[in-house]
Amino acid sequence: MSIVEDAQGSAAADAEVLVRTEGALGWITLNRPRALNALNVGMIGAVHAALDTWRDDSDIEIVYIDGAGDRGLCAGGDVRELHRQITAGRSADTVEFFREEYAMNAAIAEYPKTVVAIADGITMGGGIGVAGHAAIRVVTERSQLAMPEVKIGFTPDVGGTWLLGHAPGRLGEFLALTAGTMNGSDALYAGFADFYVPSERLEALRDALAHRADPTGPSEIVMLFDETPDPSPLSAQQGWIDEAFSADTVPEIAARLRANPAPEIADGAGPEPTPADTADLLESLAPTALVVTLDAVREARGMDSVRDALAGEYRRVLWFVHNHPDLVEGIRAQLVDKDRDPHWDPQTLADLAPDASAEARDYVPPVPLWA
Repeated sequence: MSIVEDAQGSAAADAEVLVRTEGALGWITLNRPRALNALNVGMIGAVHAALDTWRDDSDIEIVYIDGAGDRGLCAGGDVRELHRQITAGRSADTVEFFREEYAMNAAIAEYPKTVVAIADGITMGGGIGVAGHAAIRVVTERSQLAMPEVKIGFTPDVGGTWLLGHAPGRLGEFLALTAGTMNGSDALYAGFADFYVPSERLEALRDALAHRADPTGPSEIVMLFDETPDPSPLSAQQGWIDEAFSADTVPEIAARLRANPAPEIADGAGPEPTPADTADLLESLAPTALVVTLDAVREARGMDSVRDALAGEYRRVLWFVHNHPDLVEGIRAQLVDKDRDPHWDPQTLADLAPDASAEARDYVPPVPLWA
């Protein structure tokens, strides 16, 4: 477990998680920059242990989470290791990883002190699980947020379905099924972030949170550094997204996209995906992952908490791990062999059973999530 701290709060630079204190701040840095701070089970345990240590420490009032390097907070979980575990039959290790990760996600969501997360740069998959449930979520001009699991034949987790299910209109379905990437203004619009702070001001923000000389609350301090970003490109597409992604099934969504004319692009606006582009994308992705994901997002929309959404995700995730080949195939195609030629089972939406999401929804994991 990579928690390294001395009496002065300095941390060993080679630890995968840096844990130290600065004034009233408990400061956690994911420190695996060469891997874009991708999470392994040791890092997850380190973050959770730090949160447990500071929970009843009266000297720590705020927890601040960021990532080392200038490329991002966290690109997700270590999916290459996940591939090795599944193909080697090490299912117990896989179950342990997801149970530990989801316990950390719940701890952040339910933490009794204010957690400030800095989603600067790439923040995807497991990175959303670290940043997305914090009390104060900060993005910058470099932010790139996404739940990209369908690209590897998988389904969003780490509480991502909770955030997706509560995005405006049908943006949650759109972002989940297309693995769409949000910039900072998109993340604010979609409910994945709260404040926009230029990256050059993050150090000053952290210093203000650590050494504030008055009882001003953390949100009021962050507001001093907050700026108004450009309008969200995603918001301009809300109309056709809502019309298409409100359909009951993925094939119906694709059909509505095909029937939708390309929206007009305002002068000076950059190219945005059209409905037809989006239909093409959906038809290239893993059909099973798409239908399971649509079901998961809609189930989470009606749930009461992040914890409940995590339990729904856990069922589906372990169903893929134990019962379906697309996850291993997707990781192989995208990250191991990198041939970008996955062979999904089944290959097309037309080949799916009528309720292809039911088995994943109803799966009973071998080890309960909250045991």
